Order: sequence, then structure tokens, then C-alpha cells
Amino acid sequence: MKYAIIEASGRQIWVEIGKFYDLNYIAGEPGDRINLNRILLLNQEGKINIGNPCLQSINVQAKILKHLQDKKVTVFKVKPKKNNKSKQGHRQKLTRLLIEKIITKI
Repeated sequence: MKYAIIEASGRQIWVEIGKFYDLNYIAGEPGDRINLNRILLLNQEGKINIGNPCLQSINVQAKILKHLQDKKVTVFKVKPKKNNKSKQGHRQKLTRLLIEKIITKI
């Protein structure tokens, strides 16, 4: 099994070929291909490469499937004894990526 741990959108994500993942919004049109180059770990059938902090010779090629929005988060603030209440909602923009291949340049 071939997988990689990448750093994207401020998170570390375990990615495998053929699966899709939702990350923070990435500018681009659906159908565009992007390269993710912050690879922290790569496992190729039991052979593990660990970066310090990143592996320079490895890229992950992904395709933008679509842009979507996350579930709504409601923020409700109350200040007691002041009769002050505020309610606010937020939906984070996301991009769905399909991992196509993991490219090693060794």
C-alpha cells in the first residue's frame, strides 16, 4: 500500500491514491491539476521515508473535483446582565481534491 502524509491547509493529512479529501479553499477551477510538495512521510510497500521536515524529491498530484461549503457553525454570544446577545453563522469554503498519483523523482 502506497500512502503519504502531507501538510496542506495547516493540517497533516494521510493521503492515498484514488481517494478524495476536503481541504481549505484552493484557488482554481474544477478539473485543474495541482502539485502538493510538502510531503512529510512516504510509505511504499513497507519502505518508509521520513522528511526533515519535508521530502524534496516527492510530489503528490491532485485534481480539483469541486468547491463546496462545510457545515454551518453557529456562534452565539451572551453578555449577562447587559441584555446583549449576538448570533452569527459561518460556513467555511472547501475544495475537494482527488489524489491521482504520488511522484518520486529519485
